Amino acid sequence: MAQVDHQSNILVVDDDPTIRRMIVASLKRDGYSFFEAANGQEALDAMHDKDVDLVLLDLMMPYVSGWDVLKEREKDAAMSRIPVIVVSANRGAEVADAVNRGVCAYLPKPFDLTALHAIVRSCLESPRHETSAMRDLPQ
Repeated sequence: MAQVDHQSNILVVDDDPTIRRMIVASLKRDGYSFFEAANGQEALDAMHDKDVDLVLLDLMMPYVSGWDVLKEREKDAAMSRIPVIVVSANRGAEVADAVNRGVCAYLPKPFDLTALHAIVRSCLESPRHETSAMRDLPQ
């Protein structure tokens, strides 16, 4: 796997600690550093307080869901620039809604680790504000 030019900080948000550990263990060899959150409130706090370059976000979590994180992200200019990859078992219309909320990519659970690496790399290489800017283009 290619090494990153600088150490990107990835926030992994999932209420399942096993999934968080698997993602971190898999991506760590690519040179990333990590923050972890077990629910949406912890994710929002980290997105406000830490230097987060990318968020891997589960949608279905207790307390504050991934959907709530996406809604709050839309209201905050700084957070809306952070690319988000939705990693979720959700399918169908819910995926379209997440894409409409400016996510960089969707990775369905269960996911392939090779796909995870490629999607993370792709979202980190895209300009931080590209997704939001694309949504604001006139029709």
